[in-house]
Parts: sequence; structure tokens; C-alpha cells
Amino acid sequence: RARERRARFVGKNGACNVAHKNIREQGRFLQDVFTTLVDLKWPHTLLIFTMSFLCSWLLFGMVWWLIAFAHGDLDHSTRLQRDPGEGAAGSPAGFVPCVTSIHSFTSAFLFSIEVQVTIGFGGRMVTEECPAAILVLIVQNIVGLVINAIMLGCIFMKTSQAHRRAETLIFSKHAVIALREGKLCFMLRVGDLRKSMIISATIRMQVVKKTASLEGEVVPLNQIDIQMENPVGGNSIFLVSPLIIYHVIDKNSPLYDISPMNLHHHEDLEIIVILEGVVETTGITTQARTSYLADEILWGQRFVPIVAEEDGRYSVDYSKFGNTVKVPTPSCTARQLEEDRSIM
Repeated sequence: RARERRARFVGKNGACNVAHKNIREQGRFLQDVFTTLVDLKWPHTLLIFTMSFLCSWLLFGMVWWLIAFAHGDLDHSTRLQRDPGEGAAGSPAGFVPCVTSIHSFTSAFLFSIEVQVTIGFGGRMVTEECPAAILVLIVQNIVGLVINAIMLGCIFMKTSQAHRRAETLIFSKHAVIALREGKLCFMLRVGDLRKSMIISATIRMQVVKKTASLEGEVVPLNQIDIQMENPVGGNSIFLVSPLIIYHVIDKNSPLYDISPMNLHHHEDLEIIVILEGVVETTGITTQARTSYLADEILWGQRFVPIVAEEDGRYSVDYSKFGNTVKVPTPSCTARQLEEDRSIM
């Protein structure tokens, strides 16, 4: 009976399949509030955004109501409503309130909104009668600016997160193993759908599998870097058109003893590909990831060409991005192939 395939460590879309449980030091997240807000889901972010404004309006509305109550503005406003002709300049017997036209908590709440969002309908205003009211006006304006800066900055960061750019960086659905320059190579194709480039793009690969040390220590997710090559040399790539990235399977490779016969019996084998670079238009570093399990690696196949010259420029046909064709490939491990050639 075939063994059950283990769960992916990294999904095809680049999402890491890791759940963090039993975190006892939850307070650490509050020490970096801004990053915590950015990491929240959109419904939670919008709820916090709305509640922060409502709470500040209600809080300062209560402060304005208390100021009006302490100064006696509410009593005089009630008298003015009963007898609008009393006194001069719209106030009974020349009385000057701290804030005009405040006669209930509702009007104080409306004035709080007008102050913080600078609407200024003109029906209510602070007078020079109460220095405390002027101080509260200054404090509320500062608090409103701070809330605006934090929340708008949070929303901007969420809408311009680097992983959004990674959605247009694509990898081939399957990887292949075939001969290149007389050596067995593990190959995959990577491309960028946008015209704006990824600057200083680098790519690396890791093999993730369960290993055991000589002392008996079991490492369930051991990450092993594997050396890779690309058409322009090194890890840096010029991703102006799709490229085939390959890894030469030599004696230093974790794939050295894998043959087409036992390839699909390596349920614990997973090869992770990580592409990093700077977005040309925003200057933000982005990272795109994917992974290949054993049954997603095709032995003895090669990617078809998709770049052709048309009318003095190069054209890329993305409909053939993941297409492969069969090619003659030895049905043995890289170790056996190297030993056979050394004997010959």
C-alpha cells in the first residue's frame, strides 16, 4: 500500500503551510502595533479603523459636554431655546458660552466630529471664554492627526504589500529532470507577466525532507540548500523574459541517488524555489515562492521554447509556459551515470 504523501511545507502559490500554536507571549505582538495592524485581515483592519474614530469622537464629545455643563452653557442654551429673543447676539443677557449652540450631548458629539475632521458647518464654534476649551481643541486635533496617520499608513501598507507583486511572478507547474550538457539536471521555468522589471532578482532552491543525524536526532523539516545555475550565471537573474533555471545533479546534490524508478517513492521530498527582488516601480522588496513534490517532477522531459523573434522584437507565448516534450534520458541515478562514464 502506497504511503500517504506528507503535507506540503510551501504551497504552489507560495503560502507557507505552518500553523503557530500555544504562543504564550502574546504581548510581544502589542509591542509592534503597526505591524500587527498591517498583518490583520481586511475586515479586522476596517473594524479597528472605524472603532478608533468612533471612540475618539465619543470621548471628546463627552469632554465637550462636560465643559459646557461645568460652564453653565446647557442651562443658558435651554433658556435661549424657550425665549430666542432674550439677550443680544443670540445669547441670554450677554452670556458668552465656551462653545456656541451646545445644548445636549448630541450637539456636543456633532461638534466633536466637526473639530476632528475639520468639517466646520459654522453653527458651532469655540469662543475665547474658556481656556480649557481651547486646550481640548488643540488636544483633539493632535489626536485626530495621529489616528489619521496611523490608520492611513496601515491601509497604504496593506494595499502595497510586496506579495501582491509576487502574484505576477509565475513558476512552471512541473519541474523536469533531463540531460543538459551531458549531465542530469533538475530544471524549472520562471517568468514575470509584468513589463516593469524585478531589479536585482535572485533565485535559490532548497530541499526540505525528514532526516536523522548520526546521534539519532530526527529533524522533520530539514532545509538543505542546493546549488543552482541559470543562463546568466550565479543566483542573480535578468528576468526580462522567462528563464529556465537548472540545478546540476552531481555528487553534492541531494538528488544524486534518485532514479525514475524510486522518484515517486520519495513522499518526504519537497523542493522549494524562492525568487527575491526589488520592484522597479515601488522600490519594495518582494518574494515569490513555490514548491515541487516528487510526483510533480517529470523525468526525461524538457520545456518547449516559448520565445520567438517577430517583426524585429522578441515575443513570448505564455500559453506554452509549462509545456514539455519527452527527450532521451538515462533511466538511472546521477551516481550510476557518472560511474558508467568513468568506466568507459
